[in-house]
Amino acid sequence: MSESSETNPDLSEDHRDPRLKKILFRCWHRGMKEMDLLLGGFANAQIDRLSEEELLELEHLLTAHDQDLYAWMTGRKPLPEEWDGPLYRKIIAYHEASGPAGFAK
Repeated sequence: MSESSETNPDLSEDHRDPRLKKILFRCWHRGMKEMDLLLGGFANAQIDRLSEEELLELEHLLTAHDQDLYAWMTGRKPLPEEWDGPLYRKIIAYHEASGPAGFAK
């Protein structure tokens, strides 16, 4: 089954800045489908509204190992202080408000 361009932005023509396209690609190609949905869903909805500081934090989050990031986001492990930042909390709040993977409840 193929993904639509609505759930995976790299499948549609996109006129964004190359940096934003790279971030979107990295959010959707994590290695764990769960992380693709958590980060990709958030990025699809919010990337055009993120500040420079938030983009830097997102790029930093993308360096974390999937298993660690997933465990932190699901509450299975406590989030280390070095990874805690305003954007991380924004991602969590986004998913709490919008449902799994950023899709409306």
